[in-house]
Amino acid sequence: MYGWIFRALPGPLWMRIILSVMLVLAAVMVLMVFVFPWVSQFSPLTDSTIGSP
Repeated sequence: MYGWIFRALPGPLWMRIILSVMLVLAAVMVLMVFVFPWVSQFSPLTDSTIGSP
């Protein structure tokens, strides 16, 4: 799959490398901004019992 994406990108090798890095950074940004905060509200790992009576 990754090979197909890399071959489908236009331009010479250096441009495809830059576009690939930009796609990875965009995917990480979407995960950090939208997906992970949404999932964290369903995770019991953020519940703390320290300091509770």
